[in-house]
Amino acid sequence: MSDTITTEAATDATSHGVLLSDAASAKVASLLEQEGRDDLRLRLAVQPGGCSGLIYQLYFDERLLDGDATAEFDGVEVVVDKMSVPYLDGATIDFEDTIQKQGFTIDNPNAQGSCACGDSFH
Repeated sequence: MSDTITTEAATDATSHGVLLSDAASAKVASLLEQEGRDDLRLRLAVQPGGCSGLIYQLYFDERLLDGDATAEFDGVEVVVDKMSVPYLDGATIDFEDTIQKQGFTIDNPNAQGSCACGDSFH
């Protein structure tokens, strides 16, 4: 009986509230295909730095670390480390491709403010 409870608790502990838009998921899948790798995950983390106090880190990672929370979107696995989860709950990763800008964006409802460049938040 305790095995079932442990399994359920482990399942709850390994998920996060970050969302990946369809456009971002498609772009990540395309980039992974170009790399010829199927062992990489998209990692989103929050690190101290920037002019507002915290910066986002978004990169491919082959590692899965102890305490990482994961979620899958159309075959793309998004990983968030346990320290970053509270800062990123409800955040959405999107991909913008316009004449003015091309790249990933992060809409984070937990950010109380950001700098003018948009790379850091508090």
